[in-house]
Amino acid sequence: MSPYLLSESTLDVRVYYEDTDAGGIVFYANYLKFMERGRTEWLRALGFDQSRLTRESGHLFVVAGLDMSYRKPARLDDVLTIRSRVTRVRRASIHFAQRAERSGELLAEGNIQVCCVDAISLRPAELPPELRALLESIQG
Repeated sequence: MSPYLLSESTLDVRVYYEDTDAGGIVFYANYLKFMERGRTEWLRALGFDQSRLTRESGHLFVVAGLDMSYRKPARLDDVLTIRSRVTRVRRASIHFAQRAERSGELLAEGNIQVCCVDAISLRPAELPPELRALLESIQG
C-alpha cells in the first residue's frame, strides 16, 4: 500500500436519533464518538486491531488531550464524513487532526492526542515499533 493513500482516512457515519439532543441536533460530545470510530477503523485498516494489541502487548490507547471547534450543526439522518490524519507521532503518543463534514461542509474539527499506556498501570508505554514507523511515514 502506498503511504500517500494512507495519509488521510475517511469514515461515513449516519446520525441516529440517539445522537441528537432535545433540539434535534447532534449533541456536541457525540462528535468525539464519531472521531473515535474514525481513528479506530483507520488503525484497523492499517492492520492494528486495538483489542489484539492489548491482548498481545498489554498496551491500550487513551485520549490524553483534545481541542475542538464546532462550526455548524448536524441533524437526524445526516451522513457525516469523518476525516482523520496523523499530524505528529511521539514515543508514546499519536496526534490526530480530525474533521466532521456533511457533503464537504465543515461541521466540527479537532486535534486529539492519543497516548499509548500500559493496560495495568496506565503509565505511558512506547508505541509498537511497527505502528510507530508506519504512522511516521504517513504523518502530515
